[in-house]
Amino acid sequence: MSVAVIGAGAFGTALAVALAPHQPVTLWARDADHANDMQAKRRNDRRLPGVDLRDSIAVSANLETAFACDTLLFSVPMQSLRHLIDHRDLSHHDAVACCKGIEVATGLGPSAILSGARNAAVLSGPSFAVDIARGLPTALTLACANADAARALQDVLSTPLLRLYRTTDVAGVELGGALKNVIAIGCGAVMGAGLGDSARAALLTRGFAEMQRVAMALGAQPETLMGLSGLGDLTLTCTSDKSRNYRLGLALGAGTEFDAATTVEGAATARALRQVAAKHALDLPICDTVADLVDGKVDVPSAMTRLMARPLKEE
Repeated sequence: MSVAVIGAGAFGTALAVALAPHQPVTLWARDADHANDMQAKRRNDRRLPGVDLRDSIAVSANLETAFACDTLLFSVPMQSLRHLIDHRDLSHHDAVACCKGIEVATGLGPSAILSGARNAAVLSGPSFAVDIARGLPTALTLACANADAARALQDVLSTPLLRLYRTTDVAGVELGGALKNVIAIGCGAVMGAGLGDSARAALLTRGFAEMQRVAMALGAQPETLMGLSGLGDLTLTCTSDKSRNYRLGLALGAGTEFDAATTVEGAATARALRQVAAKHALDLPICDTVADLVDGKVDVPSAMTRLMARPLKEE
């Protein structure tokens, strides 16, 4: 089974590096100059410096080359996924979404966008690109509604240092990966504003309650949110400055500049959650406040006042 990683950002490159010792991998880059530079230097200095690319990784800017493979791993920004596959026939491919988010225009997750594939799957969990690329032990969750396909993909994509657990709860896995980014922005803002570890722990915990609320409303299984793609990923993303979402929150809390060119999936997801909450009559005070925070409608002191002033209730 041939594998292509579509998207040569840090995470896509790390996945290619992890898989390359065990099988040939095609790594697709949007920019031809970037692809040529990687192919020549055998490194991705733009996105993942210091990591060598094995000879078994073929780098290309030709999307047709990538789509000639059986299994496609999409590691592109969530908001560009639909445009990338527009008018393409995925019916002969297993398509694995490695992006985390909710499409702002539709409120859909990546599995729905890839639904035309032979099998649509989601790969998510607590992982940083640099850790995977360095060969540090990592565990992720692979979700596919077809249990047999999930088992086959698990075999293809697992390595001695990249352990995949499988599930058929696609909704739970993709929602855990999307929603934790929103909470991570909030936790970063708390720390950036100097509000302390106790406040971050409270926000993380109550944010997790909101994640469960959304996931249950959309048909996810409760136990999935307690696993790697839910609580595991939430814990990592809310406590490490390797996370772009957390770093955005830090900048918002401290009132410092943040690189506008950096893709931060949680910002778009927070906005998309507004329509999800309205459709399902969900009370999501933290997610709603994060959306206002990233849109500049509220500052951190006002956001904290808003949350702390909510009516007292049972946990």
